[in-house]
Amino acid sequence: MPTAPMPEFPAGFRWGVSTSAHQIEGAVTAGGRGPSIWDTFARSPGRISDGSSGEVACDHYHRHSEDVALLAGLGVDAYRFSIAWPRVQPSGSGPANAAGLDFYDRLVDELLAAGIDPAATLYHWDLPQPLEDAGGWLNRDTAARFAEYAELTAARLGDRVKLWITLNEPFIHMSLGYGIGTHAPGQMLLFDAFGVAHHQLLGHGLAVAALRSRTSSPVAIANNYSPVRVVGDSDADRAAGAAYEALHNRLFTDPLLGRGYPELPGLDASLIHAGDLETIAAPIDVLGVNYYNPTGVRAAEEGSPLPFDLVPLDGYPRTAFDWPVAPDGLRELLGWLRDTYGDALPPIEITEGGCAYDDVPDAHGQVADPDRIAYLDGHLRALRAAIDDGVDVRGYFVWSLLDNWEWAEGFTKRFGLVHVDYLTQRRTPKSSYTWLRDMLAASRDGSAR
Repeated sequence: MPTAPMPEFPAGFRWGVSTSAHQIEGAVTAGGRGPSIWDTFARSPGRISDGSSGEVACDHYHRHSEDVALLAGLGVDAYRFSIAWPRVQPSGSGPANAAGLDFYDRLVDELLAAGIDPAATLYHWDLPQPLEDAGGWLNRDTAARFAEYAELTAARLGDRVKLWITLNEPFIHMSLGYGIGTHAPGQMLLFDAFGVAHHQLLGHGLAVAALRSRTSSPVAIANNYSPVRVVGDSDADRAAGAAYEALHNRLFTDPLLGRGYPELPGLDASLIHAGDLETIAAPIDVLGVNYYNPTGVRAAEEGSPLPFDLVPLDGYPRTAFDWPVAPDGLRELLGWLRDTYGDALPPIEITEGGCAYDDVPDAHGQVADPDRIAYLDGHLRALRAAIDDGVDVRGYFVWSLLDNWEWAEGFTKRFGLVHVDYLTQRRTPKSSYTWLRDMLAASRDGSAR
């Protein structure tokens, strides 16, 4: 267990935790909610590792008050949740479903009453199925529908939500959902998925304008980033690393910050209409950074459909997801963002950071997770070092408050500070919850120095 005091963070630094709608809410038909691509995907045999679905998940829809109490007990400043598009617009277009917005209205009010800032993500991968039937993010019209949904949601909640995030991890959604098909909607387009990238970014830009018409709260996007570690010393290895960096780290950042798209194979310029890049580059107030691990890259084997091969990185502990635990990568990444984008880079908040372990209650019902505590301790120290390096970072959100339905992995991976028994829905705070609670309390009374 870490024993050294946590270094002091800047005044006003925002501490929070994150979740997403489809992973915790359940109640997939309650209040007029329509089907999403993940409802459809989970019904397809073999898509989810344990054959489960998000139909019940953590039943947060019915238990949100219990979960707000857990947030209050933890002592966080903010809670990042996502709004399920199919609850607000069951068909993906048309007027708002009042019953769907009522749920988020209650959640926001309960958070504020507990002294917790609501931070709402508009899109965490749960596209309404009717929009996917019409082409999904390959269809330019989906960007316009997303902006419509953003305005309807902000018209109801914009006076109280303290941070708006348009998209969560558009790179992951594009690559796993449309590139290699392991996530919903399960398409395998490889580099022909560029339209998904462009239309997500266009939807983001249109949504920024829609949000600003309804709220004065800050607007952000949450991107997934991974520092690239080239494995090998040949020119081909270095070229592979550059190609992967352009795809993973720059495709969804260069155009946001006014640089246009990086050079990539399969980039169909005919999809970019006049004015699109200006719309995409609408100023944002915060860049959300989701960081989990670095990526090892080397030159592709002959005949590979990709210009790189992804390889394991040696020398690091591993999570239950077999991801390397590399706090140094967070500092490296934040320095890369600063050096690459300079004055164009807005203030940063770490909108996700966390780890999966096989957490099991002991004979007394307690859940000890020392590996998660070590993970958080190491990453927060790396974050403090990045701030000392001059990177403007203003918050950190732990993924996740609750163990949840982990997409294609079903219920097999646990990321939560709180253990969930999926049969009884009993919530049990883990030792990492207690550690974070005590760390936050100490930081506020000045003893974490």
